[in-house]
Amino acid sequence: MPSPIWPYVTPGIPDDLFDRLPGIPLSKREVRLLLISHLRLTPDTVLWDIGAGTGTIPVEVGLLCPQGKIIAVERDEEVATLIRRNCDRFSVPNVDIILGSAPECLKDLPAPPNRVCIEGGRPIKDILFEVWHYLPDEGRVVVTAGNLETLYTVSETFAQLQVRNIEVVQSAVNRLETRGNHQTFAAVDPIFILSGEKLE
Repeated sequence: MPSPIWPYVTPGIPDDLFDRLPGIPLSKREVRLLLISHLRLTPDTVLWDIGAGTGTIPVEVGLLCPQGKIIAVERDEEVATLIRRNCDRFSVPNVDIILGSAPECLKDLPAPPNRVCIEGGRPIKDILFEVWHYLPDEGRVVVTAGNLETLYTVSETFAQLQVRNIEVVQSAVNRLETRGNHQTFAAVDPIFILSGEKLE
């Protein structure tokens, strides 16, 4: 269901349409599109977005899946308020924002997921193991890694959990920018996206 600010049925909301806070990460539009494609959403998806940051994924998925439910987990109260502001800004009613720290708060979430997106959380291994308990058969998990250490930890944990149909991509995006009198291409920070399924 389109919103007045983004009256389209396609994902890919420009970054500058979101409210921001200094130092709070935002999934860049091109990375967001990759994340969403790896989630393989259904109309009634129940998505847990752990480390929801600015709230770009909850907003995009909420618009794409108006019959679905998105649960955004964020440990910082000011950031949780930012997510609510962005959901209100885009008229997205189907996002629940949970103030809590993963993995401890996951047991209290209001609905079990069939899709999980993990974009933050320092104990990434603990979060993945805990999430795995709640994912049903054929549930999907998508995780981002911005450095080699996280990439290694997620890969190792996927192996321990016996995640199936694993895919790993690294984004390599350049955007046209105007600098002075010239137009040049500037690189968006590369990120790894790891995804897979739970198959009993």
